[in-house]
Amino acid sequence: MILKNAKIMDDTFTLVDACLSTEGERIADIAPDLHGEEEIDLAGCVVVPGFVDIHIHACVGADTCDASTAGLAKMAAHLVTKGVTSFCPTTMTVSHEEIEDALATVKACMDDRPFGAAIMGVNMEGPYISINKKGAQKGEYVKNPNWEEFKGFYDGCGGIIKLVDIAPECEGADEFIKKASKLCTVSIAHTDADYDQAKHAFNIGITHATHLYNAMSGMTHRSPGVVGAVFDDERVRAEIICDGFHINPAVLRVTFRQLGEDRSVIVSDSMRAAGEPDGISELGGQTVYVKDGQARLKDGTIAGSTTNMHQEVCNLVRFGVPFKQVIKSATINPAREIHEDADIGSIKVGKFADLVVLDNDLNIKMVIARGKIAVDNR
Repeated sequence: MILKNAKIMDDTFTLVDACLSTEGERIADIAPDLHGEEEIDLAGCVVVPGFVDIHIHACVGADTCDASTAGLAKMAAHLVTKGVTSFCPTTMTVSHEEIEDALATVKACMDDRPFGAAIMGVNMEGPYISINKKGAQKGEYVKNPNWEEFKGFYDGCGGIIKLVDIAPECEGADEFIKKASKLCTVSIAHTDADYDQAKHAFNIGITHATHLYNAMSGMTHRSPGVVGAVFDDERVRAEIICDGFHINPAVLRVTFRQLGEDRSVIVSDSMRAAGEPDGISELGGQTVYVKDGQARLKDGTIAGSTTNMHQEVCNLVRFGVPFKQVIKSATINPAREIHEDADIGSIKVGKFADLVVLDNDLNIKMVIARGKIAVDNR
């Protein structure tokens, strides 16, 4: 397959006039002029890397914690229509057995490789969080960090856990962070830590922050909190939900400017109502009410999002965040967080041919996943 007459966002995230060829699942060549049997004219379009969503619980009625291969396949098929070519199904704070079942199911689905977005591994959000900042996580299953339990999860699923959340102020956190950070990315999340506790956690192994601002101590001019600690430490990258609801657009602009091109990570954090009409839904065993696309528990607590990566990319461009940073935040930055950037996250010869073709209005015209056309809206 040869893509012609488009602007290609190369691996420096610069738009260049070029042709791109694929061979099997990989990018074979990028050059000013290429010819072959299957040529696709993409005049007026931009080709960017496939989006990488490393924090997504659910969509179109299917949830990671359902422990259903059919459900995960449904998620993968839907996500690719939104430009997502790689994702990490994300668990919740549920029982030990439910987490085990979810991990085993994701592993089975990875082995089967369903159509659509590729599953890269699991993001484990909970149960090692603060009860004071549990948000929409189920309180009865919140517990202190337990290294032995986590190591059992990790080994039992064949090491597919890519990211694990922790509240570093909880008992047992130091040992957990030091050991778990040798296996996967450890993220500060659902935490009431202060600035000093957060900085200590960064010094011993945390390199990531889950849904910045949400379910963590905020920043004031006298008490920087977790948010201030993240801004202050260039070793730490931060997830940002960019639906314009979780975080005000003005704050999004400031946040992306503060973090810079290499530390901002767009995530959907979507729940099963994503891609579905408003109504009553469910998250982690709790009833969720969705109105105008906003998901909340009965008490008003925000319960995940109903957005998707493509919508967030469009939002951020509309909000005034530079296009280059937006695309990096949806592609190479999340790929680096799960240590998969050698294969995904940018357009480079030898990497997987995971590509999104956008028109000038950022509409998706085509999605290529692992070298195959998965979506064609031309």
